[in-house]
Formats: sequence, C-alpha cells, structure tokens
Amino acid sequence: MSSDKPGGRASGLVFNPWNLVLLIPFIVLLTPLYNSRTPELFGMPFFYWFQFAVIIIGVLSTITVYRMTRKAPTTRAGGETADVDALDEGSAE
Repeated sequence: MSSDKPGGRASGLVFNPWNLVLLIPFIVLLTPLYNSRTPELFGMPFFYWFQFAVIIIGVLSTITVYRMTRKAPTTRAGGETADVDALDEGSAE
C-alpha cells in the first residue's frame, strides 16, 4: 500500500489479525468466571490473584501485538477514502 504520509504509515482504521490478541484481557469482564475464594495462592483468594494475573496477561498481549505489527505493512479495512483536504469545498488546489 502506498501512503502520502512520511514514513509510509497509513492513518485511519487499519486491520491486522494480530489485533485480535488484544481481546484476551477482556476475560476479566466475565466476573462469574473468577468470583470465588478458592483456590488460594499464598493466602490470597482467587478473586484477587486472578485479577493480577490478567494484568500481566494484558501487558504481555499488548507487547506481543506491538512487536508483531510494528514492521508489518498496513492495509485499510475498506476502500481508500478521499483526503479530507480534497473533500473540503473551500480548499484551493
């Protein structure tokens, strides 16, 4: 994909399958999965240490996605849209 921006980076909505890894930390929103006291880890109830584990998983998934997508070519999710300046009625070309 060619880009008019310096560095060849695309702007706007860009899809990459690696971005789906960022959905993993959202398991913390499913409270019934971890709403219990057992099993305990170092005397800490499961409810608390699971949340700490999800924080670590979230950081690791963010690092993974960043490293896997920073050099990947970008493709737009959809078609090429016109530049905002080209759409502006008052711009002088």
